[in-house]
Amino acid sequence: MLALTTQAGIINSPNAAIPDGSAVGWSGTATASGYLTSISSVSVNLNISGGFNGDLYAYLSYGGVLVPLLNRVGVTSGDAFGYGDTGFDMTLSSAAANDVHFYGSHSPSFNGSGQLTGTWQPDGRAIDPQSSPNTFDTASRVSFDSYNGLNPNGTWTLFIADLSAGAQSQLISWELD
Repeated sequence: MLALTTQAGIINSPNAAIPDGSAVGWSGTATASGYLTSISSVSVNLNISGGFNGDLYAYLSYGGVLVPLLNRVGVTSGDAFGYGDTGFDMTLSSAAANDVHFYGSHSPSFNGSGQLTGTWQPDGRAIDPQSSPNTFDTASRVSFDSYNGLNPNGTWTLFIADLSAGAQSQLISWELD
Protein backbone atom coordinates (compact mmCIF):
# COMPACT_ATOMS: atom_id res chain seq x y z
CA MET A 1 0.00 0.00 0.00
CA LEU A 2 1.28 3.44 -0.88
CA ALA A 3 0.69 5.66 2.12
CA LEU A 4 2.20 8.43 4.14
CA THR A 5 3.26 8.00 7.74
CA THR A 6 -0.40 8.39 8.71
CA GLN A 7 -1.12 5.19 6.71
CA ALA A 8 -4.17 6.99 5.34
CA GLY A 9 -2.63 7.80 1.97
CA ILE A 10 -1.68 10.92 0.10
CA ILE A 11 -4.62 13.27 0.46
CA ASN A 12 -5.24 16.35 -1.64
CA SER A 13 -8.19 18.65 -1.02
CA PRO A 14 -8.01 21.23 -3.80
CA ASN A 15 -11.73 22.11 -3.82
CA ALA A 16 -11.14 23.03 -7.46
CA ALA A 17 -13.61 23.77 -10.23
CA ILE A 18 -13.20 21.46 -13.21
CA PRO A 19 -13.51 23.72 -16.29
CA ASP A 20 -16.89 23.01 -17.91
CA GLY A 21 -16.81 21.90 -21.54
CA SER A 22 -13.01 22.05 -21.76
CA ALA A 23 -10.50 19.33 -22.65
CA VAL A 24 -7.85 21.46 -20.88
CA GLY A 25 -9.27 20.26 -17.56
CA TRP A 26 -7.64 20.37 -14.13
CA SER A 27 -4.53 18.55 -12.93
CA GLY A 28 -2.79 18.14 -9.62
CA THR A 29 0.11 16.15 -8.27
CA ALA A 30 1.03 14.17 -5.19
CA THR A 31 4.58 13.21 -4.30
CA ALA A 32 5.48 10.01 -2.52
CA SER A 33 8.86 9.48 -0.89
CA GLY A 34 10.58 7.20 1.60
CA TYR A 35 8.93 3.94 0.56
CA LEU A 36 11.15 0.87 0.57
CA THR A 37 8.95 -1.62 -1.27
CA SER A 38 7.52 -1.76 -4.76
CA ILE A 39 3.85 -1.18 -5.55
CA SER A 40 1.57 -4.18 -5.05
CA SER A 41 -1.80 -2.38 -5.16
CA VAL A 42 -3.23 1.08 -5.78
CA SER A 43 -6.56 2.65 -4.94
CA VAL A 44 -7.89 6.16 -5.47
CA ASN A 45 -10.69 7.88 -3.57
CA LEU A 46 -12.46 10.59 -5.57
CA ASN A 47 -14.88 13.17 -4.21
CA ILE A 48 -16.37 15.13 -7.11
CA SER A 49 -19.62 17.06 -6.81
CA GLY A 50 -22.00 18.49 -9.39
CA GLY A 51 -21.96 18.30 -13.15
CA PHE A 52 -22.82 15.22 -15.17
CA ASN A 53 -20.83 12.04 -14.64
CA GLY A 54 -20.93 11.10 -18.33
CA ASP A 55 -19.06 14.32 -19.19
CA LEU A 56 -15.96 13.48 -17.16
CA TYR A 57 -12.62 12.07 -18.25
CA ALA A 58 -10.00 11.44 -15.54
CA TYR A 59 -6.72 9.57 -15.32
CA LEU A 60 -3.92 8.79 -12.88
CA SER A 61 -0.42 8.95 -14.32
CA TYR A 62 2.83 7.75 -12.79
CA GLY A 63 6.10 6.35 -14.11
CA GLY A 64 4.98 6.55 -17.73
CA VAL A 65 1.78 4.58 -17.01
CA LEU A 66 -1.60 6.25 -17.52
CA VAL A 67 -4.71 4.57 -16.07
CA PRO A 68 -8.08 6.09 -17.07
CA LEU A 69 -10.16 6.42 -13.89
CA LEU A 70 -13.25 7.76 -15.65
CA ASN A 71 -13.83 7.83 -19.40
CA ARG A 72 -17.26 9.36 -19.94
CA VAL A 73 -18.99 6.75 -17.77
CA GLY A 74 -22.12 5.26 -19.28
CA VAL A 75 -21.25 6.19 -22.88
CA THR A 76 -22.05 3.25 -25.17
CA SER A 77 -23.40 2.61 -28.64
CA GLY A 78 -26.86 3.02 -27.10
CA ASP A 79 -26.13 6.18 -25.08
CA ALA A 80 -23.94 8.93 -26.56
CA PHE A 81 -24.16 11.08 -23.41
CA GLY A 82 -23.51 8.64 -20.56
CA TYR A 83 -24.79 8.93 -17.01
CA GLY A 84 -26.40 12.18 -15.87
CA ASP A 85 -25.79 11.64 -12.13
CA THR A 86 -24.03 14.43 -10.24
CA GLY A 87 -20.67 13.37 -8.90
CA PHE A 88 -18.69 10.68 -7.16
CA ASP A 89 -17.72 9.97 -3.57
CA MET A 90 -16.16 6.59 -4.21
CA THR A 91 -13.08 4.41 -4.22
CA LEU A 92 -11.52 3.00 -7.37
CA SER A 93 -9.65 -0.27 -6.91
CA SER A 94 -8.65 -3.17 -9.17
CA ALA A 95 -9.97 -5.48 -6.44
CA ALA A 96 -13.55 -4.20 -6.91
CA ALA A 97 -16.12 -6.48 -8.55
CA ASN A 98 -17.57 -4.06 -11.12
CA ASP A 99 -16.32 -1.56 -13.69
CA VAL A 100 -17.37 2.05 -12.96
CA HIS A 101 -18.09 2.65 -16.65
CA PHE A 102 -21.24 0.53 -16.37
CA TYR A 103 -22.19 1.37 -12.77
CA GLY A 104 -25.84 1.82 -13.77
CA SER A 105 -26.05 -1.93 -14.45
CA HIS A 106 -24.88 -2.87 -10.93
CA SER A 107 -27.44 -1.47 -8.46
CA PRO A 108 -25.43 1.68 -7.65
CA SER A 109 -25.76 3.59 -4.39
CA PHE A 110 -25.87 7.36 -4.14
CA ASN A 111 -25.43 9.64 -1.13
CA GLY A 112 -27.74 12.52 -0.20
CA SER A 113 -25.88 14.80 -2.62
CA GLY A 114 -26.51 12.47 -5.55
CA GLN A 115 -22.90 11.26 -5.75
CA LEU A 116 -22.10 7.67 -6.70
CA THR A 117 -20.67 5.81 -3.69
CA GLY A 118 -19.01 2.43 -3.18
CA THR A 119 -15.90 0.74 -4.55
CA TRP A 120 -15.49 0.27 -8.29
CA GLN A 121 -12.82 -0.81 -10.78
CA PRO A 122 -11.31 2.13 -12.65
CA ASP A 123 -12.92 2.70 -16.06
CA GLY A 124 -9.65 1.86 -17.78
CA ARG A 125 -10.94 2.45 -21.32
CA ALA A 126 -7.73 3.34 -23.12
CA ILE A 127 -9.38 5.37 -25.89
CA ASP A 128 -9.77 9.03 -26.71
CA PRO A 129 -12.74 10.28 -24.64
CA GLN A 130 -14.04 12.03 -27.77
CA SER A 131 -14.30 8.67 -29.60
CA SER A 132 -17.60 7.59 -31.11
CA PRO A 133 -19.96 6.02 -28.56
CA ASN A 134 -19.79 2.51 -30.08
CA THR A 135 -16.01 2.47 -29.51
CA PHE A 136 -16.59 2.43 -25.73
CA ASP A 137 -18.39 -0.95 -25.97
CA THR A 138 -15.25 -2.88 -26.97
CA ALA A 139 -12.34 -0.67 -25.89
CA SER A 140 -9.30 -2.35 -24.35
CA ARG A 141 -8.78 -1.58 -20.66
CA VAL A 142 -5.85 -0.65 -18.43
CA SER A 143 -5.96 -1.32 -14.67
CA PHE A 144 -4.04 -0.28 -11.57
CA ASP A 145 -2.18 -3.60 -11.91
CA SER A 146 -0.07 -1.75 -14.51
CA TYR A 147 1.67 -0.03 -11.57
CA ASN A 148 2.58 -3.28 -9.78
CA GLY A 149 6.32 -3.68 -9.27
CA LEU A 150 7.12 0.00 -9.81
CA ASN A 151 8.93 2.08 -7.21
CA PRO A 152 6.19 4.24 -5.61
CA ASN A 153 8.55 7.15 -4.85
CA GLY A 154 7.93 10.05 -7.19
CA THR A 155 5.26 12.38 -8.51
CA TRP A 156 1.78 11.06 -9.29
CA THR A 157 -0.59 13.15 -11.44
CA LEU A 158 -4.38 13.27 -11.41
CA PHE A 159 -6.06 14.86 -14.43
CA ILE A 160 -9.81 15.55 -14.81
CA ALA A 161 -11.64 17.16 -17.72
CA ASP A 162 -15.33 17.89 -18.32
CA LEU A 163 -15.80 17.38 -22.04
CA SER A 164 -19.34 18.68 -22.48
CA ALA A 165 -20.66 22.10 -21.48
CA GLY A 166 -23.76 22.47 -19.38
CA ALA A 167 -22.99 21.93 -15.70
CA GLN A 168 -19.77 22.35 -13.76
CA SER A 169 -18.18 19.68 -11.58
CA GLN A 170 -16.06 20.42 -8.52
CA LEU A 171 -13.15 18.25 -7.34
CA ILE A 172 -13.53 18.33 -3.58
CA SER A 173 -10.68 15.91 -2.76
CA TRP A 174 -8.72 12.90 -3.91
CA GLU A 175 -6.65 10.34 -2.05
CA LEU A 176 -4.04 7.93 -3.35
CA ASP A 177 -3.41 4.73 -1.40
